[in-house]
Amino acid sequence: MSEKNVAFTRDRSIPKSYELVLTALFTAIIVVMAFTPLGFIPLVVINATIIHIPVILGAIFCGPKKGAFLGFVFGLTSFIKNTLMPTSMSAFVFSPILASSIDGAAGVVKSTIICFVPRILVGIIPYFVYRGIVKLTTSSHAKAAKVISNLVISVLLLVGIHAFFAKMLTTDSKEMIGWISGAAAAVIYFIVVELTGRKKDGRFLGYVYAGVTGALTNTLLVMPMIYIFYKEAYANALSIEPGAVMGVILGVISFNGIIEAIVAAVLVAAIGMVLNKVHRR
Repeated sequence: MSEKNVAFTRDRSIPKSYELVLTALFTAIIVVMAFTPLGFIPLVVINATIIHIPVILGAIFCGPKKGAFLGFVFGLTSFIKNTLMPTSMSAFVFSPILASSIDGAAGVVKSTIICFVPRILVGIIPYFVYRGIVKLTTSSHAKAAKVISNLVISVLLLVGIHAFFAKMLTTDSKEMIGWISGAAAAVIYFIVVELTGRKKDGRFLGYVYAGVTGALTNTLLVMPMIYIFYKEAYANALSIEPGAVMGVILGVISFNGIIEAIVAAVLVAAIGMVLNKVHRR
């Protein structure tokens, strides 16, 4: 795999000065997004968070160390916002200070883990996913790898659209409408990508998978941690029975998580390709 076929990364062709500029830029964007409505995209039934997008991009273009730093900044803004400007009774989940009044020193440790560990990993895991996909799609098995990758994204699209309609509609046929709409979108996506992407290298798919992985890393770590560490307290904050917490957690993962993963895939791929072209000029 030649260096020309790989998007610039910290250990390849990106200059040190450019890496520092990108890191500073992504840091500023994270802070602005965290404390303004710019960190969310309204999607009819939810406001999809996109604060993790600069973290994922930072991981891809600046390497896992800078990505981990950006993830830490993401966690720090979450900690500050939930401590000083809490918007819900469950803000203690991301605030060690608020958690100390609920579970003492143990609460401090638990909320620190929830607030920082998933966000730091958002800045690490996508880097290796991106590099792995690029290597796989430029190997002797490139054709099969691209087909399998597109199938996975198609399934994700199917599940996400089904969840969207199941949440949005109130008719008895909402499940059928959701599955049919999701299946149609998945088939169209697969056909279009297969027809238009035959001559492209693996960078685009690398960006897509990095976006999906980054978004799901956050969701799949935060929500189970909430259940493990704060089942009773979280139930009290939401005014529900403890036995209903698992349903809430699974609902967030299957609905918000999938939709945010799709949004991340689109944005990371679009912005990633632009950044790569800008650098090469």
